[in-house]
Amino acid sequence: MRSIFALLLLALGAGAAHGAERVVNIFNWSDYIDPTVLEDFTRETGVKVVYDTFDSNEVLETRLLAGSAGYDVVVPSATFLQREIKAGVFRPLDKSKLPNLKNVWPDIAMRLSRYDPGNAFAVNYMWFTTGIAFNVAKIKERIGDKPIVSWDQALKPDNLRKFADCGVYVLDSPEDLFSTTLNYLKLDPNSKEPGDIRRAADLLSGLRRYIKKFHSSEYINALANGDICLAIGWAGDSFQARNRAREAANGVEIAYVIPQEGALMSLDNLAIPKDAPHPDEAHLFIDFLLRPDIAARNTKVTHFANGVADSRPLVDKEIADNPAIYPDTAAMRKLFTVTAPDLAIQKIVTREWTRVKTGR
Repeated sequence: MRSIFALLLLALGAGAAHGAERVVNIFNWSDYIDPTVLEDFTRETGVKVVYDTFDSNEVLETRLLAGSAGYDVVVPSATFLQREIKAGVFRPLDKSKLPNLKNVWPDIAMRLSRYDPGNAFAVNYMWFTTGIAFNVAKIKERIGDKPIVSWDQALKPDNLRKFADCGVYVLDSPEDLFSTTLNYLKLDPNSKEPGDIRRAADLLSGLRRYIKKFHSSEYINALANGDICLAIGWAGDSFQARNRAREAANGVEIAYVIPQEGALMSLDNLAIPKDAPHPDEAHLFIDFLLRPDIAARNTKVTHFANGVADSRPLVDKEIADNPAIYPDTAAMRKLFTVTAPDLAIQKIVTREWTRVKTGR
């Protein structure tokens, strides 16, 4: 859950005249920042940005557990953050170097503290829901004027079968899909019971024949180009797909819904690996992102809600007033979060997710 700015080097602003060049190495999700924010950071601070991207938490975690690979700021999702904190891969934030922490959204910080007690190691960057994105015209061709309001449309085989011919993508994320399916089955979405996980996997396995691909970023362009008609995906990505279709003027209309049964709320967060080579520059970069004007610019480009409360008045009304991006109070009550499984349960999750995707 986000065109890749692969190894984006911003040469603006050399280091101090009599010292080594200052650098900060960033590892973030794809499509997850306004590129001009990076340019402005270099212009204002003189710190060069080396920017690389990933498209799954597993890729990030593998790098972190093997050492930071030279990264100074990384962006793990909350459940992975929780597990990685326990593994000792992050350094505590020096809050004296983060004056813009005063701008964080209290409710979002509180939700993050479930994973990072005291918000000691991380600060929220973006938060979002997992829902259903779809091609309005192609869905209407297949089910008429009946609106998509329920997970029934995506999680019942007889319903999903109707969309197989026009293409269905699903996130390659067991956390998103298992928790969503457990909630749909009226089970605890945060369940760590092996039997519950297998029940969710059984339901999802029954959908596999109708799913074109499991991927956590390719569905953006696939939706925008009209190559698929439905995706279980992230809110911000879905609106990026809508905007790309509009920019292409290709006649594709994309919509996104948070189904009435509720949805997973996820938090992506800024953290500093314990062996980061440039921790001072890392704090400087995180503090820059916590400025309301900068957070608003990133939300404008990504269509993900950010963790800076005072940025919302600066966000375009089309985004700030969109309940699929900034849910209202009633919808927020139906959003759930999940915590990281222990190693034994994670092995079951991995095995069952492999079964979902491959049938083996």
